[in-house]
Amino acid sequence: MACMHDHSCEDHDCSSNWSLYKHIDLSKVSALNEAVPGSVKSVFKAWEHRLNSSEGYLESNDGDPELLVFIPFTSDVKIKSISIVGGADGSSPSKMRAFINREGIDFSDAQSMQAVQEWDLAENTQGMLEYQTRYSKFQSVGNITLHFPDNFGGDTSQIHYIGFKGEATQLKRDVVATIVYELMPNPSDHKTKAEGGGGFSHVE
Repeated sequence: MACMHDHSCEDHDCSSNWSLYKHIDLSKVSALNEAVPGSVKSVFKAWEHRLNSSEGYLESNDGDPELLVFIPFTSDVKIKSISIVGGADGSSPSKMRAFINREGIDFSDAQSMQAVQEWDLAENTQGMLEYQTRYSKFQSVGNITLHFPDNFGGDTSQIHYIGFKGEATQLKRDVVATIVYELMPNPSDHKTKAEGGGGFSHVE
């Protein structure tokens, strides 16, 4: 389901609604079938810069419109909606499929696996459309993989912006891991009476 902005963004702080941009682990973002290696990182930006492609955009290889984008987050997030700004002349993706908390997905996996949700996309070159998620299924998202199997007839697929609306947990993923580790007893942290100087130890 796609929704269109029903207000003037000049009178509303739309950018704050797309705050999950700050929680994307950009160094670990990757894509399959990108024509320029690493170009996928350029599509993640602040919402107010969504139409600025001066730093590049994601494009598939010529004659193959399929794209697969892996996006990890620095903390678990809840995703309410997704925005995709595609290219012109039929190069915008026409369909999007989402997989949650699955790493290492390739095209074969994506084509055979059941997606958490699928959307039919419109050509959204002005970034005014957002696609609602089935919110109950997009809780505790550590990473999301987006599969774009086809476009509107162009030789390549282009994506200029990917944005997520939602909320993040307070704890970063590495902090959560540290807390779990600290809850595990560490023998070295619990000295025996002899080691602590409160008694004697004698070894024959």
